[in-house]
Amino acid sequence: MFALSGPLGRTITRRDAALHAGAPRPGTADPVVLTRDDIEAIGRELDALRAETVAKLGAEDREYIYNVIKAQRGLEVAGRAAMYVPFLPPVWLAGVGALSLSKILDNMEIGHNVMHGQYDWMRERGLSSREFEWDTVCPADQWRHSHNYMHHTFTNIVGKDRDIGYGILRMDPDQKWNPYYLGNPVWATLLMVLFEWGVMLHDLEIENVVQGKRGWVDVKPLAVGWWRKAGRQVLKDYVVFPALSGPFFVTTLVGNGAANLVRNLWAYSIIFCGHFPTGVASFSEEETADESKGEWYVRQMLGSANISGSPLFHILSGNLSHQIEHHLFPDLPAHRYPELAPRVEDICRRYGLPYNTGGFFRQVGSVWGKIFRFALPNTLVGRPKVPEVVIERSARAA
Repeated sequence: MFALSGPLGRTITRRDAALHAGAPRPGTADPVVLTRDDIEAIGRELDALRAETVAKLGAEDREYIYNVIKAQRGLEVAGRAAMYVPFLPPVWLAGVGALSLSKILDNMEIGHNVMHGQYDWMRERGLSSREFEWDTVCPADQWRHSHNYMHHTFTNIVGKDRDIGYGILRMDPDQKWNPYYLGNPVWATLLMVLFEWGVMLHDLEIENVVQGKRGWVDVKPLAVGWWRKAGRQVLKDYVVFPALSGPFFVTTLVGNGAANLVRNLWAYSIIFCGHFPTGVASFSEEETADESKGEWYVRQMLGSANISGSPLFHILSGNLSHQIEHHLFPDLPAHRYPELAPRVEDICRRYGLPYNTGGFFRQVGSVWGKIFRFALPNTLVGRPKVPEVVIERSARAA
């Protein structure tokens, strides 16, 4: 039997879907119904868009990433040098700002994107996804597993994508509520402040450790990686550079800690705005089983959100402000996403699909609204309205 599935964790028979499409619920818009032909056509259009972009990769992309690296290194040198003059507070504050920007560029526009393999085609060891290491406590190899594989493969599938709540938050109505989630705003604030440490522990799967599903044998290799990577980071930012500044040890230590904090707040906000604003859909394992490439594309578009802003804003977000395009094409250089976005939005418009985008403050406000809302059980707050899309699944998925 063929099946049709919607974004709200349920599978609908063809007959039910036909009835559903013809009888929208009172007060809601008609659901979007995509046939198998629609899905395959969307897949072909996005494949062609990807091939067209890959064919253009070359000197422009090489120059772009070199310039970003040059700017990041310049900011780090300037920031660390300014720590030697804490007796001039404006200079010290400028140093903290420069070091913060350096860490943001390193983690988001360079580290995140290089480790996605966006510059592997250049065949340069320093830009190889397998060898790059970034300025944060999370070992690159663990991040590549938890993010590149787990998150990008199972995007927004409840129970499979551990980025839905990072194992400690309730961010979806299909996550079972328990009293622990009354602390959702507190846990989210702690995660935001300590974000690099949360990312480091992501592969631990803390909920599975608590439930006894993972033991020391599973955790030990991770812990060894943490000790080595986090140890180097702590030594660098909180011992070596403060010591090198001699009598300014404490102010340098504070400055380095402030730069790490700024990076944490920024990275958390950009990433959460890309995945949890109102309107972003989640999926069940059942309705995403044996997806075709076209179905995978549609899930990525429905499960992500963009943030509008200036060119500088996009660079400082690692172009993750174009999260929809990033999820469609995670291995294309991210600075290409702004030129792809209008064409992806046009595809969404022609097929009636939502294209979730908005300013930073609107998206971040929406995210925090969800954090507070899902602290409470569904019986009290209900389910948020999500644009309803009914997808005719391929025959092999039935």
